[in-house]
Amino acid sequence: MSKAVIYCRVSTKKDTQETSLLRQEEELLALARQYHFDVVKVVKEQASGYDLERDGILEVLSLIKDPSIDAVLIQDETRLGRGNTKIALLHCIRKENVTLYSITHNGELQISESDSMVLQIVGIVEEYQRKLHNIKIKRGMKRAVQAGYQPQNNLKNLNSSSGRERVELPIEEIVRLRNNNLTFEEIAATLRGLGFPISKATVHRRYQEFLDKTDDPK
Repeated sequence: MSKAVIYCRVSTKKDTQETSLLRQEEELLALARQYHFDVVKVVKEQASGYDLERDGILEVLSLIKDPSIDAVLIQDETRLGRGNTKIALLHCIRKENVTLYSITHNGELQISESDSMVLQIVGIVEEYQRKLHNIKIKRGMKRAVQAGYQPQNNLKNLNSSSGRERVELPIEEIVRLRNNNLTFEEIAATLRGLGFPISKATVHRRYQEFLDKTDDPK
């Protein structure tokens, strides 16, 4: 049996809205039975649809990362959110290959033509962002090698850390690349290309730590 998550939302925290939440839940459970879904969780919350920072919707986004979840059931698309928040959430859910079902459509949610167009544009922009990211990594790697960086000497460091432990970085290479006028972003991109999950801010911080130690009279 296919699995689904039910999401119910009302916009205010008035006690009178409890009835609306209960009605949404009952109707969505009936919809789940109609389409033979096994409901793994019913998520209910009282919050504004313009607010992206909602515990309930964040829980839904976490649940649908499980590949066994096939669908999210909602009353209508406005229950997900309003305005840009709705578009962002529709995009996130579609990326997980999860189907939206709504009471309004008595089945699979039918997105409006305007929303569909916006989602296509968002997808195109995201794809180009990935391409630009890869270009930056290649450019940083090329400049690093030209500056004397030898990545093969650091392959032994790959996957040497896990979890939230401090990532061990080749600080001497960071310093050398920085001295060869590479930007912190280019250095970070180069290291990410080698498997180090590092940000520009962390590279900058480690470089600054090195300078601080160098300047320390002790």
